[in-house]
Amino acid sequence: MKDRHPTDPFSTPGAASAEEGHVFLDGPDGVAITMTAQAAITTGQRLIEAGEKALRQQREDPSLR
Repeated sequence: MKDRHPTDPFSTPGAASAEEGHVFLDGPDGVAITMTAQAAITTGQRLIEAGEKALRQQREDPSLR
């Protein structure tokens, strides 16, 4: 198994759930955070924007894939 460098990007998406008015995000490699509902919404919007920008960058420069 290849050792993973801390800055290597994950390719596995996280799983989100809501309980008792909070949002829980469980990601790969044991990453887990709890957010308020508003923080989760804002984070989600920012992630979508950044993901779309990264896809555009990859289309413009295939070496980034």
